[in-house]
Amino acid sequence: MLVQDFTIAALPRIDFGPGAMLRAVGHALALGRTVLLVTGSRSLDERGHLQRVIAAIEAGGGRWDRIVVADEPSPDLVDAAVKHHANQGIDAVLAIGGGSVIDAGKAIAGLLKTGHSVMEYLEGVGRGGTYAGPAIPLIAVPTTAGTGSEATKNAVLSRRGPTGFKKSFRDEQLIARVAAIDPDLLAGAPAPLLAANGMDALTQLLESFTSTRANPMTDALAWSGMELFQRHFLPFWHTRASDPTGRAAIAYASLMSGICLAQTGLGAVHGMAAAIGALAPAPHGIVCGTLLAETTATNIAALRQRLPESPALSKYAQVGRLFAGHDASRDHALDALVTTLRSWQETLAMPRLGSYGLTSDHGPHIARESRGSSMKTNPLPLVDAELLAILNQRL
Repeated sequence: MLVQDFTIAALPRIDFGPGAMLRAVGHALALGRTVLLVTGSRSLDERGHLQRVIAAIEAGGGRWDRIVVADEPSPDLVDAAVKHHANQGIDAVLAIGGGSVIDAGKAIAGLLKTGHSVMEYLEGVGRGGTYAGPAIPLIAVPTTAGTGSEATKNAVLSRRGPTGFKKSFRDEQLIARVAAIDPDLLAGAPAPLLAANGMDALTQLLESFTSTRANPMTDALAWSGMELFQRHFLPFWHTRASDPTGRAAIAYASLMSGICLAQTGLGAVHGMAAAIGALAPAPHGIVCGTLLAETTATNIAALRQRLPESPALSKYAQVGRLFAGHDASRDHALDALVTTLRSWQETLAMPRLGSYGLTSDHGPHIARESRGSSMKTNPLPLVDAELLAILNQRL
């Protein structure tokens, strides 16, 4: 067969380019006059963007209320927001922020009409209910370039601690009606934030590309994202996104990472990141950035030993040639990929997991709790000893 069978799930309408944030207000007001704003706690206010959004809503004859998401969203935050706003006639939810803000917006939009608790539907830890909707329309505006949450159907919620979890409320009705990507929102962001979000996007692109569910369409999209990432990311990071070309390139790479992960699933980095995020206050992008090189090295070593004919090895080599900038043999390209990822990890000063209170004693728990949906689409199953070795190298 020339092209394998594949399925592409629903995607938002995409509005990409400078000015998309204010155009998002128009998309929201086209749905009704009452808008629920879901935002982060600081950056939108500090840069004057929130005032511009509010002025645009009011100029368009709309009314608004606001929910602030200061950390990774929890079921308690979502339930409290739903309880407070369920009877206020909200016509649209406008979520402007990072992945946590957009995930909270998805969950809130999905539950406002029924008033149900998100614990009815949260995978693995909820009460096992079947979500039937309806959801209020969501307009998603990412202010970071990393999570790709604006393109996915899952709202990731967490509760931290020894019995904590990081799980998804997932349904196609939660997909944003419009994803408005405004690259100019990235300008001036702190370098550590740009580094963490960028490494999250790269992880999602690479894991989608090598996923066991990858297909020709997602391969093309992931590759286009990785090409722009390789060319523009380090200058973008060094200059705090001052160059419009770099902003657009990395915003595009992030969007492609979200589109691809929604179709293919991810891999071992995200499997471990979910377990770590439930246990410790380690930002998701930092966890991905600090684990990516060693996890990729482990995947490649395991594939060479156990599945040498795996198409994932050829894909890793293809990315290695892209990152190294020359046409090397497969083995040299595989080594070049790992070398490049380790170099970026050091250049970006990705923190070690130990800085968030994790020790080798946490390893068995993390390995055990890593076996979720992301791990299932890794290029091959990794055993606990391999996961523990990765974690110990990044403590």
